[in-house]
Amino acid sequence: MAKPRDIPDLHAADAFAAAAAKVVAVRAQELADHSQNVLDTSDIERVHDMRVATRRLRAVLEIFAPCFPKREHAEVLSEVKALADALGDRRDPDVHIAALDTFATEVKPSSRPGVRLLAGRFRDEQARANADLAQALQRAEETDLHGRLRALVEGQRV
Repeated sequence: MAKPRDIPDLHAADAFAAAAAKVVAVRAQELADHSQNVLDTSDIERVHDMRVATRRLRAVLEIFAPCFPKREHAEVLSEVKALADALGDRRDPDVHIAALDTFATEVKPSSRPGVRLLAGRFRDEQARANADLAQALQRAEETDLHGRLRALVEGQRV
């Protein structure tokens, strides 16, 4: 799992709104960075890392909600939640497939076709979830989620 980045120049003496701007900016950038190749099903850790990034971003958006205009904050938070849901739906079959692939090597040979059949069903689910995730990512790009997060940070209330 990707470690959270340190927040540069964050100090205990910072005003709450100033801290909000610094923290949300870094967590939003982490989300953007983890979106690279997230639809590649051969590397399931990318989905995991991006999902963790959405959870971190969601948490700080909720903590610092009083610092931001309500409507804009609610819109980006809703979109981050939707993205997190799509990532979670994709992550679940990834984990099941990995476990079944390992299990198939450990069971007796006569049981392997059944295990592989079940893994195939999870691969179908993974493909559907990946298509849904692709749509969520496309929506985030079309609505410029990253730009709106940046604007939210730049326009925070004191």
